[in-house]
Amino acid sequence: MSNEHKMSNKLTVNEIVPAKTRTRLLAVWLIVIAFMAWGGTFLGDEMPVLVAAGVFLILLLTIVGAAFGVVKEADELAHQLGEPYGTLILTLSIVSIEVILISAVMLGPGENPTIGKDSIFSVMMIIMNLIIGLCIVLGGFKFGEQEYNAQGTMSYLGMIIMLGGIGLLLPNYITGAGGGSFTDTQALILSSLIIVLYAFFLVLQMKGYRHLYVQPNAGFLEIPYRERPVQDHAKHMDDPIAQSSTRELWIRSVVLIATILPIVLLSHHMAVVVDYGIRAAHLPPLLGGVLIAVIVFTPESMTAVKAALNNEFQRAVNLCHGAFVSTVGLTVPSVLIIGLITGKTVLFGLTATETILFVITLLLSVMTFLGKRTTPIVGIMHLVLFAVFILLIFNP
Repeated sequence: MSNEHKMSNKLTVNEIVPAKTRTRLLAVWLIVIAFMAWGGTFLGDEMPVLVAAGVFLILLLTIVGAAFGVVKEADELAHQLGEPYGTLILTLSIVSIEVILISAVMLGPGENPTIGKDSIFSVMMIIMNLIIGLCIVLGGFKFGEQEYNAQGTMSYLGMIIMLGGIGLLLPNYITGAGGGSFTDTQALILSSLIIVLYAFFLVLQMKGYRHLYVQPNAGFLEIPYRERPVQDHAKHMDDPIAQSSTRELWIRSVVLIATILPIVLLSHHMAVVVDYGIRAAHLPPLLGGVLIAVIVFTPESMTAVKAALNNEFQRAVNLCHGAFVSTVGLTVPSVLIIGLITGKTVLFGLTATETILFVITLLLSVMTFLGKRTTPIVGIMHLVLFAVFILLIFNP
């Protein structure tokens, strides 16, 4: 291949950041500026219901639009970097938005001691049942049985059992500070242990055990350690096409940050409106966590379903299971540390009903991915369990 042809592959800034992306950024930032300038004048406990509804709709559309932008840029990075780096960037971007929204609700005017637990549990039921169920059913109906990397998938489930058990089940069965909460010492030490465990998982996932999270060849459910791919990064960086890709990576990373920031800046206003709406309509408090989960994970969920329909089931697994591992690994320490710093009460213990749903989800997930190919009936089981979750929110 000639150097002229290599250089012709170099994308311009307008190609990397097309008009649609620039328009989205402009619209989102204009709304951010408007709320920063005048949001405080019409948001509060005395705001009319119609105003609250209108503000909520504007904020919802803006945050979801920005989240779709985040997913788009992260997805482009995913294709350039390959698995599991790309999916990891997407997952960490999305989960960081969740942590921001939860923190905004915690630091808002009302007391929301269970918002962290509600959000994590809602993410689990949505990701591990609704989205996984849809991926298995839709992918199964289109391709029959689908294959994935069983060894890597089981490592995800191991992390989910470990982190979920410590963060959500343990508080109800220890003395702690009472009522499903940790003492300050427990919160500090457990946060540190979760961060360390999650950090080790990420390092091993990105370095020596990357092959566990890559789609195996047809007819196999694993990639043996001795056959793991080895990439020559030095040679890669000397290639003109690779240099062009590095430039594109930097530009897309800047756009990604510029798309996440509006969500950060609007999160407080969203927290105020959501808190007001739940109190005014006398809705179940768990809906606050469900709403955060839906807002944050809708774009990523659509990406996972699309991957299953493209017969890239390992990517769907990486997105779904990786999202929940990251949710627990980042949200639990963040919420506990915010609680310690601000003196806010943090309750992570699940209710009896939530505990049953949590355990059923874990058992069903392990049975789903015990090294066998996917079958639609198992996906339907996950969807039915999600329907039970929705029923019990409104009719406990």
